Amino acid sequence: MKKKKWFKIITIVGLAGLFIGGSVALYLFNMPHRDVQSGKTDFSLTSNEIVSEYLANKDAANQKYLATDGDSKILEITGTIAKISENYDGNKVVLLKENSDKAGVSATFTPETNQNTIGLSTDQTITVKGVIRSGASYDDDLELYENVILEESDIVKK
Repeated sequence: MKKKKWFKIITIVGLAGLFIGGSVALYLFNMPHRDVQSGKTDFSLTSNEIVSEYLANKDAANQKYLATDGDSKILEITGTIAKISENYDGNKVVLLKENSDKAGVSATFTPETNQNTIGLSTDQTITVKGVIRSGASYDDDLELYENVILEESDIVKK
């Protein structure tokens, strides 16, 4: 008799846990994504300014621009195009970097904003809006500078 009672309680608690867990997972899966392009710009900088800020004090710059909850700052970066490439997903990647800079800003576009890169060329000055994912740094092992990374980028029309 006691076994049946315990089995019933465990079954009810297990089903309730599955229902609650499934509901939370369904809610998180269907949450709307952050719309970077229609969001308010937090900072407007040049590529040189943000790279210099990161190379001077990485911790302070990370605290200013990056967030642990994933909602990092939305930036508008103005700079000269040094390189235009494509990543493995087929998205355009534009590197904003001056000739004298040690590192630059690598802006990755989305499938929806890829078409806005048509007609761009190197040595052209543009402004890109995106969310920051990582800052510039120096890698001692590779002995090279790493770029600032912007994701979900698009060109700002002025």
